[in-house]
Amino acid sequence: MKKWFSLGLTGMLMGCATQSELPVNTTATQPLPPTMYDYTITSPQGTTLSLSKLALAISDADIVLVGEWHGHPGAHLMQAQLFAELYRQNPNMALSMEQFTRDKQPLLDQYLAGEVGEKTLIKEGNAWPNYISDYRPLVELAKQNGLDVIAANAPKPIVRCIGREGADYLDRLPSNERKWVADDLTLTTDAYQAKFKASMHHGDEAKTQRQFAAQTAWDDTMAESMVNYLAKHPGKQIIHVAGRFHVAEGLGTASRIKARNPELNVVMVTPVTEQSNIAEDAPDYRVNVMPLPKGYVSKDKMMAAMKGISGRNKELKCYTK
Repeated sequence: MKKWFSLGLTGMLMGCATQSELPVNTTATQPLPPTMYDYTITSPQGTTLSLSKLALAISDADIVLVGEWHGHPGAHLMQAQLFAELYRQNPNMALSMEQFTRDKQPLLDQYLAGEVGEKTLIKEGNAWPNYISDYRPLVELAKQNGLDVIAANAPKPIVRCIGREGADYLDRLPSNERKWVADDLTLTTDAYQAKFKASMHHGDEAKTQRQFAAQTAWDDTMAESMVNYLAKHPGKQIIHVAGRFHVAEGLGTASRIKARNPELNVVMVTPVTEQSNIAEDAPDYRVNVMPLPKGYVSKDKMMAAMKGISGRNKELKCYTK
């Protein structure tokens, strides 16, 4: 008996010694590696802000323009969380979206009222391919809280026809379709047009002018949609989600809003990376995110893909003169 007790005691002591010699697991005290969902926020003056402090800082804005790189997890997460924070401090809100077009407003209203299902909204509303992962959270937040959603954009086929035919194409539209695009397009030379032209590399000035008419058709239509909504619903705050180029530095949609109603307080919340930043003196609140992976390494593959996109215009049906 003493022998077994002695062996057992020895084993216990050896076990204790072994445990004490194991390396300490320090991973719990180390910071998590960054992911594409992570973001930090800074003010135009460079002050770091929490999401709640950002919402408080822009609480008096009539329109909050929130940019995105389409499909960026961190940008989309921030949009949904900022929408929730703004709603918590002011329930008198509406959501405006680049991703739905004016002709689909009745269908969107039906969905919000529970008269059609999500599958119908996605199919008949021409929802973007990433709707479920990236825009569903925004629409559902609005739906659950009885908020309006503004289908702010112009229909893509019309915009593509403007890009091919020029701004005069709008004169060919039937009256029921003409109302789906802003009454007036901003075609005068401005900082936005200069920035757009600088991003073009094909060297065809007439083509660039037509393409800019298409670009500003988006911005002017989204701007007009929001200005018209606020005229009918004074006191509401709008959060509008759109591509980063439309939002950054207030050159696109914001300038078109101001041209229609200079009294409106418009703020920009723009995603940035070290590689894709904005001017130091820009009035935007910055959302610092991890850059997206490079789309193409081979220039030939990139050019082939661009040709495929431009080739769609061969099947485009526009109204003739």
